[in-house]
Formats: sequence, C-alpha cells, structure tokens
Amino acid sequence: MDSIIHEDSESLPRSQLNQEIRMALRDVSAQLSLLTRRISGHLDLKDTDLQCLDLIDAQGPLSPSTLARLAGVHPATMTGVIDRLERGGWITRERDPGDRRGVLLRALRGRRLDVLRLASGMNAEMAKICAGYEDRDLQTIARFLRQTAAAGRTASAQLDAAD
Repeated sequence: MDSIIHEDSESLPRSQLNQEIRMALRDVSAQLSLLTRRISGHLDLKDTDLQCLDLIDAQGPLSPSTLARLAGVHPATMTGVIDRLERGGWITRERDPGDRRGVLLRALRGRRLDVLRLASGMNAEMAKICAGYEDRDLQTIARFLRQTAAAGRTASAQLDAAD
C-alpha cells in the first residue's frame, strides 16, 4: 500500500489527518504481521510462538499465566507454546523465588541473535527513517506510539470484559 500521508498534510482538516493516521496504523499493523510471519517461518516457529517469545524477552521473566494474559492466548494453548519454545532452546523455565510452586519463563539470550539477524533489515530501515527526524519529533512519535499501544490494551480489555 502506498503512503496516504501527504507531504502537505498540515493543511488538511483535522478529521482527515485522523483518518490518515488510522489508515497508516492499519498498514503498519499489516506489514508488521507479515514480517512476523516471515521471521517465524525462517525460525520454524509459529507466529504466536514468536510473539510470546518477544513478550518474554521484553517483559520477562513472566509466569505462564501472565504470558497468556499479555498474549491473549488461552492458558491451555499457552502450554503448547511454552513447550515448543523450551524444546527449541528459546526459553527456560525457572522456579519462581517468590512462590515455591510457581514457574517463571526467561528468554535465552543466545537465541536472540537469530531473531535480531532476521529483523536487521527492518531495524536498518527504521534507523534511516529516524535519522530524518529531529530528536523532539522522535520524542513526539514515541509518545504517540506508546499512547496508541495503551489504547489498544484498553480496547482489548474492554472486549475481554464484554465476553
């Protein structure tokens, strides 16, 4: 999909700017999903497995129940995900020091390089894009993306509550 954001977008009405942002976010979501699928395929992982691995890496160590909640995956399904990631050498299960019966999932650092190698093209493109912006603009973009992610979590929680 070609960019729908116009260079002279400052002169567009606010409602049209909002619409263009929503459309651009849809495109970003679709492209990142496709990239995740391709990276997963190269690593012989399922898309959900890679997403869970990313959550463990970014927010871990995590309990299996916390991971299931964050990933929006049923706990029974999560068992299979965890087993596959552990068998593949991506994660380890450790005893939770705060709960003798509990388990924590931790990403193994050595395998992280496999993911980073496959994501290097996207990371390089992002670096080029960011190089074209002033620091204050990047701060605004980062804040916008954090707020957008929070809005997504809120919308997901509302959908879960409605079930």
